[in-house]
Amino acid sequence: MSGEPNGKPLPTFYIPHGGGPCFFMDWTMGPPDTWHKMGAWLGGLGATVGAKPKALLVVSAHWEEEAFTAGSAANPPLVYDYYGFPPHTYQLRWDAPGSPALAEKVRSLLDAAGLPARTDSERGYDHGVFVPFKVIYPNADIPTVQLSLRAGLDPTEHIAAGRALEPLRREGVLIVGSGMSYHNMRGFGRATQDSEIFDAWLTDAATQTNAEARNDRLIHWESAPAARRVHPREEHLLPLMVAAGAAGADSGSRIFTDHVMAVQVSGYEFGAAV
Repeated sequence: MSGEPNGKPLPTFYIPHGGGPCFFMDWTMGPPDTWHKMGAWLGGLGATVGAKPKALLVVSAHWEEEAFTAGSAANPPLVYDYYGFPPHTYQLRWDAPGSPALAEKVRSLLDAAGLPARTDSERGYDHGVFVPFKVIYPNADIPTVQLSLRAGLDPTEHIAAGRALEPLRREGVLIVGSGMSYHNMRGFGRATQDSEIFDAWLTDAATQTNAEARNDRLIHWESAPAARRVHPREEHLLPLMVAAGAAGADSGSRIFTDHVMAVQVSGYEFGAAV
Protein backbone atom coordinates (compact mmCIF):
# COMPACT_ATOMS: atom_id res chain seq x y z
CA MET A 1 0.00 0.00 0.00
CA SER A 2 1.22 3.51 -0.77
CA GLY A 3 2.84 5.03 2.26
CA GLU A 4 4.01 1.76 3.78
CA PRO A 5 7.77 1.26 4.36
CA ASN A 6 9.29 -0.61 1.40
CA GLY A 7 5.97 -0.32 -0.46
CA LYS A 8 5.11 1.73 -3.52
CA PRO A 9 6.79 5.12 -3.10
CA LEU A 10 4.66 8.18 -2.63
CA PRO A 11 4.77 10.75 -5.43
CA THR A 12 6.47 14.11 -5.03
CA PHE A 13 4.87 17.46 -5.78
CA TYR A 14 5.72 21.04 -6.67
CA ILE A 15 2.82 23.25 -5.64
CA PRO A 16 2.01 26.95 -5.92
CA HIS A 17 1.35 28.35 -2.46
CA GLY A 18 -0.49 31.49 -3.52
CA GLY A 19 0.01 35.06 -2.35
CA GLY A 20 0.47 35.41 1.40
CA PRO A 21 -2.65 34.15 3.25
CA CYS A 22 -4.76 34.52 0.08
CA PHE A 23 -7.01 31.50 0.70
CA PHE A 24 -8.19 32.82 4.07
CA MET A 25 -9.30 36.36 3.33
CA ASP A 26 -11.50 38.44 1.06
CA TRP A 27 -9.18 39.21 -1.83
CA THR A 28 -9.20 42.92 -2.70
CA MET A 29 -6.18 43.19 -5.01
CA GLY A 30 -8.12 41.92 -8.01
CA PRO A 31 -11.25 39.86 -8.69
CA PRO A 32 -12.53 38.26 -5.46
CA ASP A 33 -12.29 34.79 -7.02
CA THR A 34 -8.60 35.23 -7.96
CA TRP A 35 -7.36 32.34 -5.82
CA HIS A 36 -10.48 30.15 -5.83
CA LYS A 37 -9.32 27.68 -8.48
CA MET A 38 -5.92 27.22 -6.85
CA GLY A 39 -7.50 26.85 -3.42
CA ALA A 40 -9.95 24.24 -4.71
CA TRP A 41 -7.11 22.30 -6.32
CA LEU A 42 -5.02 22.37 -3.16
CA GLY A 43 -8.09 21.27 -1.21
CA GLY A 44 -8.28 18.14 -3.35
CA LEU A 45 -4.58 17.29 -3.27
CA GLY A 46 -4.88 15.02 -0.25
CA ALA A 47 -7.36 12.88 -2.17
CA THR A 48 -4.92 12.80 -5.09
CA VAL A 49 -2.22 11.41 -2.78
CA GLY A 50 -4.64 8.82 -1.39
CA ALA A 51 -3.46 7.13 1.80
CA LYS A 52 -2.56 9.69 4.45
CA PRO A 53 1.24 10.09 4.53
CA LYS A 54 3.12 9.14 7.65
CA ALA A 55 4.91 12.50 7.49
CA LEU A 56 5.36 15.58 5.30
CA LEU A 57 8.70 17.03 4.19
CA VAL A 58 8.10 20.48 2.73
CA VAL A 59 10.71 22.62 0.99
CA SER A 60 9.56 26.23 1.19
CA ALA A 61 10.73 29.11 -0.98
CA HIS A 62 10.71 31.30 2.12
CA TRP A 63 13.61 29.80 4.06
CA GLU A 64 17.27 29.96 3.02
CA GLU A 65 20.29 28.90 5.05
CA GLU A 66 24.01 28.44 4.40
CA ALA A 67 23.45 24.69 4.74
CA PHE A 68 20.30 22.71 3.98
CA THR A 69 18.45 22.90 7.28
CA ALA A 70 15.63 20.72 8.56
CA GLY A 71 13.33 22.09 11.23
CA SER A 72 13.52 19.76 14.22
CA ALA A 73 11.14 21.37 16.70
CA ALA A 74 8.66 18.93 18.23
CA ASN A 75 5.92 21.59 18.12
CA PRO A 76 6.95 24.19 15.55
CA PRO A 77 5.50 27.70 15.89
CA LEU A 78 4.15 29.60 12.88
CA VAL A 79 6.17 32.30 11.14
CA TYR A 80 3.81 34.98 9.79
CA ASP A 81 6.24 36.18 7.14
CA TYR A 82 3.82 38.25 5.09
CA TYR A 83 3.04 41.92 5.39
CA GLY A 84 0.09 44.27 5.04
CA PHE A 85 -2.70 41.70 5.26
CA PRO A 86 -5.83 41.82 7.46
CA PRO A 87 -5.30 41.31 11.21
CA HIS A 88 -7.14 37.98 11.30
CA THR A 89 -4.57 36.44 8.95
CA TYR A 90 -2.00 36.76 11.73
CA GLN A 91 -4.24 34.60 13.92
CA LEU A 92 -4.34 31.65 11.52
CA ARG A 93 -3.35 28.34 13.08
CA TRP A 94 -1.97 25.12 11.60
CA ASP A 95 -0.43 23.30 14.51
CA ALA A 96 0.90 20.14 12.93
CA PRO A 97 3.45 18.35 15.10
CA GLY A 98 7.06 18.31 14.05
CA SER A 99 9.24 15.22 13.81
CA PRO A 100 12.73 15.57 15.28
CA ALA A 101 13.49 11.99 14.18
CA LEU A 102 12.61 12.73 10.54
CA ALA A 103 14.56 15.99 10.65
CA GLU A 104 17.63 14.10 11.82
CA LYS A 105 17.16 11.48 9.10
CA VAL A 106 16.92 14.25 6.49
CA ARG A 107 20.14 15.74 7.81
CA SER A 108 21.85 12.35 7.75
CA LEU A 109 20.78 11.57 4.17
CA LEU A 110 21.97 14.94 2.92
CA ASP A 111 25.23 14.61 4.80
CA ALA A 112 25.82 11.15 3.34
CA ALA A 113 25.36 12.66 -0.12
CA GLY A 114 28.13 15.18 0.58
CA LEU A 115 25.75 18.12 1.01
CA PRO A 116 26.08 20.53 3.95
CA ALA A 117 23.17 19.94 6.29
CA ARG A 118 22.02 20.65 9.82
CA THR A 119 18.88 20.83 11.94
CA ASP A 120 17.22 23.79 13.66
CA SER A 121 15.14 23.14 16.77
CA GLU A 122 13.61 26.64 16.90
CA ARG A 123 12.46 27.52 13.37
CA GLY A 124 8.73 27.26 12.75
CA TYR A 125 6.55 26.77 9.67
CA ASP A 126 6.51 29.80 7.38
CA HIS A 127 3.59 30.65 5.11
CA GLY A 128 5.02 28.53 2.31
CA VAL A 129 4.07 25.60 4.55
CA PHE A 130 1.15 26.50 6.78
CA VAL A 131 -0.93 28.43 4.25
CA PRO A 132 -1.18 25.72 1.54
CA PHE A 133 -1.21 22.82 3.99
CA LYS A 134 -4.00 24.39 6.01
CA VAL A 135 -5.97 23.86 2.78
CA ILE A 136 -4.51 20.44 1.86
CA TYR A 137 -4.55 18.79 5.30
CA PRO A 138 -6.67 21.09 7.48
CA ASN A 139 -6.66 18.73 10.48
CA ALA A 140 -2.92 19.42 10.93
CA ASP A 141 -2.44 15.87 12.21
CA ILE A 142 0.51 14.73 10.08
CA PRO A 143 4.06 15.18 11.46
CA THR A 144 5.76 17.79 9.31
CA VAL A 145 9.35 18.86 8.73
CA GLN A 146 10.23 22.00 6.81
CA LEU A 147 13.47 21.97 4.83
CA SER A 148 15.28 25.13 3.79
CA LEU A 149 16.82 26.01 0.48
CA ARG A 150 20.58 26.41 0.47
CA ALA A 151 21.98 29.91 0.04
CA GLY A 152 23.49 30.39 -3.39
CA LEU A 153 20.41 28.75 -4.93
CA ASP A 154 22.42 26.35 -7.06
CA PRO A 155 19.91 24.20 -8.96
CA THR A 156 22.39 21.31 -9.23
CA GLU A 157 22.65 21.15 -5.43
CA HIS A 158 18.89 21.18 -5.03
CA ILE A 159 18.45 18.36 -7.55
CA ALA A 160 21.13 16.46 -5.61
CA ALA A 161 19.34 17.13 -2.33
CA GLY A 162 16.18 15.64 -3.81
CA ARG A 163 18.07 12.56 -4.97
CA ALA A 164 19.44 12.07 -1.47
CA LEU A 165 15.96 12.26 0.02
CA GLU A 166 14.28 9.89 -2.44
CA PRO A 167 14.39 6.86 -0.05
CA LEU A 168 11.98 8.66 2.28
CA ARG A 169 9.22 8.19 -0.28
CA ARG A 170 9.16 4.44 0.49
CA GLU A 171 8.76 5.24 4.17
CA GLY A 172 5.50 7.10 3.73
CA VAL A 173 7.01 10.60 3.62
CA LEU A 174 5.35 12.98 1.17
CA ILE A 175 7.97 15.34 -0.30
CA VAL A 176 6.55 18.65 -1.50
CA GLY A 177 8.24 21.69 -2.98
CA SER A 178 6.25 24.84 -2.20
CA GLY A 179 6.83 27.89 -4.39
CA MET A 180 5.36 29.59 -7.46
CA SER A 181 6.18 28.76 -11.07
CA TYR A 182 5.87 32.49 -11.82
CA HIS A 183 7.34 34.92 -9.30
CA ASN A 184 8.04 38.41 -10.58
CA MET A 185 6.20 40.75 -8.25
CA ARG A 186 6.26 43.52 -10.85
CA GLY A 187 4.64 41.26 -13.43
CA PHE A 188 1.53 40.23 -11.51
CA GLY A 189 -1.53 42.03 -12.79
CA ARG A 190 0.00 42.87 -16.15
CA ALA A 191 -1.00 41.04 -19.30
CA THR A 192 2.22 39.46 -20.53
CA GLN A 193 3.21 36.47 -22.63
CA ASP A 194 6.29 35.81 -20.52
CA SER A 195 4.45 33.54 -18.10
CA GLU A 196 2.89 31.43 -20.88
CA ILE A 197 6.20 31.13 -22.72
CA PHE A 198 8.07 30.07 -19.60
CA ASP A 199 5.27 27.78 -18.43
CA ALA A 200 5.33 25.92 -21.76
CA TRP A 201 9.09 25.45 -21.43
CA LEU A 202 8.85 24.40 -17.78
CA THR A 203 6.11 21.88 -18.48
CA ASP A 204 8.09 20.38 -21.35
CA ALA A 205 11.17 20.15 -19.14
CA ALA A 206 9.38 18.70 -16.10
CA THR A 207 7.57 16.06 -18.16
CA GLN A 208 10.59 14.68 -20.00
CA THR A 209 10.31 10.90 -19.79
CA ASN A 210 14.04 10.50 -19.23
CA ALA A 211 14.85 11.67 -15.71
CA GLU A 212 18.43 12.65 -16.54
CA ALA A 213 17.25 14.79 -19.43
CA ARG A 214 14.55 16.34 -17.22
CA ASN A 215 16.94 17.21 -14.44
CA ASP A 216 19.54 18.56 -16.85
CA ARG A 217 16.98 20.89 -18.39
CA LEU A 218 15.81 22.06 -14.97
CA ILE A 219 19.39 22.69 -13.89
CA HIS A 220 19.81 24.93 -16.91
CA TRP A 221 16.50 26.73 -16.40
CA GLU A 222 18.14 30.13 -16.95
CA SER A 223 18.44 29.28 -20.65
CA ALA A 224 14.64 29.05 -20.92
CA PRO A 225 12.82 31.82 -22.80
CA ALA A 226 11.80 34.69 -20.49
CA ALA A 227 13.45 32.88 -17.56
CA ARG A 228 14.78 35.91 -15.72
CA ARG A 229 11.69 37.98 -16.46
CA VAL A 230 9.60 35.28 -14.80
CA HIS A 231 12.04 34.61 -11.95
CA PRO A 232 14.26 37.64 -11.28
CA ARG A 233 15.36 35.59 -8.27
CA GLU A 234 14.86 31.83 -8.33
CA GLU A 235 13.92 30.98 -4.75
CA HIS A 236 10.32 30.20 -5.74
CA LEU A 237 11.47 27.82 -8.51
CA LEU A 238 14.12 25.89 -6.56
CA PRO A 239 11.64 23.76 -4.55
CA LEU A 240 10.75 22.19 -7.90
CA MET A 241 14.34 20.98 -8.24
CA VAL A 242 14.12 19.10 -4.93
CA ALA A 243 10.81 17.50 -5.92
CA ALA A 244 12.22 16.47 -9.31
CA GLY A 245 15.43 15.10 -7.81
CA ALA A 246 13.46 13.07 -5.27
CA ALA A 247 11.37 11.63 -8.10
CA GLY A 248 14.22 9.38 -9.21
CA ALA A 249 13.26 7.77 -12.52
CA ASP A 250 9.55 8.57 -12.08
CA SER A 251 8.07 10.81 -14.72
CA GLY A 252 6.40 14.14 -14.14
CA SER A 253 3.12 15.68 -15.22
CA ARG A 254 1.51 19.08 -14.93
CA ILE A 255 -1.56 18.55 -12.76
CA PHE A 256 -2.63 22.16 -12.24
CA THR A 257 -2.53 25.39 -14.19
CA ASP A 258 -4.41 28.66 -13.94
CA HIS A 259 -4.09 32.31 -14.83
CA VAL A 260 -3.78 34.30 -11.63
CA MET A 261 -3.45 38.08 -11.68
CA ALA A 262 -2.80 37.89 -15.44
CA VAL A 263 0.02 35.31 -15.26
CA GLN A 264 0.08 31.54 -15.71
CA VAL A 265 0.93 29.45 -12.64
CA SER A 266 1.28 25.64 -12.63
CA GLY A 267 1.81 22.68 -10.32
CA TYR A 268 3.51 19.33 -10.99
CA GLU A 269 3.45 15.76 -9.75
CA PHE A 270 6.28 13.23 -10.12
CA GLY A 271 5.35 9.58 -9.86
CA ALA A 272 1.70 8.61 -9.98
CA ALA A 273 -0.28 8.47 -6.77
CA VAL A 274 -2.25 5.30 -6.12
